[in-house]
Amino acid sequence: MITALAGGVGAARFLEGLVRLVDEEDITVIVNTGDDIELYGLHISPDLDIITYTLAGIIDKEKGWGVRGDTFHCLEMLGRYGYEVWFNLGDRDLATHIHRTCLLRRGLKLSEATSEICRALGLRVRILPMTDDRFETRIITREGKIHFQEYLVKRGARDEVLGVDFVGAGEAEPAPGVIDSILSAEGVIICPSNPIVSIGTILSVEGVREALRRTEAVKVAITPIVRGAPIKGPADRLMRGVGLEVSAYSVASLYKDFLDVFILDNVDSEEKTRIENLKIRVRLTNTIMKSIEEKIQLARVVLEEIRKA
Repeated sequence: MITALAGGVGAARFLEGLVRLVDEEDITVIVNTGDDIELYGLHISPDLDIITYTLAGIIDKEKGWGVRGDTFHCLEMLGRYGYEVWFNLGDRDLATHIHRTCLLRRGLKLSEATSEICRALGLRVRILPMTDDRFETRIITREGKIHFQEYLVKRGARDEVLGVDFVGAGEAEPAPGVIDSILSAEGVIICPSNPIVSIGTILSVEGVREALRRTEAVKVAITPIVRGAPIKGPADRLMRGVGLEVSAYSVASLYKDFLDVFILDNVDSEEKTRIENLKIRVRLTNTIMKSIEEKIQLARVVLEEIRKA
């Protein structure tokens, strides 16, 4: 059994390779929900949708989000009615948000709604939101605190980051199955996702970090930072905003209390000794996933490290 902690695009790319090597029914993916937002009365879960659409084979690969071949007629009409339309939602994508919102209004938990969506899309991978409770990532800027999606999408990640606030972190409990999936796993994989607002959110949920320390699973993290920069997204701005050096070493240091193995890109081999000084084993390989073959190879390397133990 493999459990993965995941954000959005980077994690989805890795998981595309993993499902080629491990039976889907033996994989649980715990997904960040700090990015969730309500727009037009709908509950939108960006990272859950990216993971789900990718594994269902319907993701728009060029964008890295949304449904392949989608149209945006509904959003265009909402703009004509005077609504803000800064968050791109395709017509097929909106069907997912409508369905999720209907399920939640019927009294289902987010984890139950996610399970229903996965079943309808033919997935056998178990996808879990990190929590069913309200949780919101806010970015602290000179103009005050703003929702992460507003910072990233509406404002183009242009604001100077002064800090990050996890609203609800003190009360949010892990969704059913989250802790058990960590404790019962053979291996736990920290996907190449933003360490602050994707993995950091999951780790802030009560009991998750403790479970990672307690589990007998081999815990392997894949760097999301190569040559001092993120492959995708604003991880560099966020890391600087919370006072961290933008490096693979900094990512490893965030996980040092539970991590066994760190997957480092070949081009950053000079970081190897620093990371090993954290008492973490390092494996050097290519971590840039441009093709399905590279995704599979990276997943193969991770599984080799898990099975060494």
